Amino acid sequence: MRFKLLRRRLTISAPRVAVRSAMPWPLRWALAAIVLGFCSAIALWAFEFGKGIAGLDSGAKEELVKLREEVNHLREERDRAQSVVNTAGSLLTTEKSAQERLVAQLKQMEAENRELRDNLGFFEKLLPTSATEGIAIRGLRAEMLTSAQVKWQVLVIQPVKSAAEFSGRLELTFEGLHHGKSWSMTLPGGAQALQVRQYRRLEGVVDLPAQVVVKTVTAKVVEGNTTRAVQSFKL
Repeated sequence: MRFKLLRRRLTISAPRVAVRSAMPWPLRWALAAIVLGFCSAIALWAFEFGKGIAGLDSGAKEELVKLREEVNHLREERDRAQSVVNTAGSLLTTEKSAQERLVAQLKQMEAENRELRDNLGFFEKLLPTSATEGIAIRGLRAEMLTSAQVKWQVLVIQPVKSAAEFSGRLELTFEGLHHGKSWSMTLPGGAQALQVRQYRRLEGVVDLPAQVVVKTVTAKVVEGNTTRAVQSFKL
């Protein structure tokens, strides 16, 4: 019997035996946490102590202070440079505005100068060349505004003092080339009525057919069937 009991205990069929600790699990976890925290505190103290011995902490503080000073200095330099740039931009804008005003004034003065020259030429043409001269064309001008438009201007005068009013018509003829062939055209609306006592200036713009090259413009002052004055202008 004893042999059978001994063999049962030593074989696989022996009954299971559970070994239980006398200390509960919560107490074991608490003890492990206390030990781990204590080890961490010792490691941190050792690190701080070693850093203090090596002088790393004081050097880092000095380096941090130095870096902050350099950053402040760079910011001041940047602010001064930005101020200079803003001032230069304002000066450039002011100078550009002044230059544009000067250019506009120059163009206006050139236009006034051209107008004065035109007026001077106009009044010079009003001066009589002889005391017996009747109706006359003193100024005929023409210029191409575009390839399809020509502008004309005519000045008709009676240089005789206290002359009777002249009543007639003004005829204009445009001559040139069209596709290499001779071409001519009168005013689209026909001759213009003309009444002159001392002087009169007439002008207008004529539309031209395509591919026309105007060479000459001729003006005639006609009274009834009689031509009183003729003048031509070559472009």
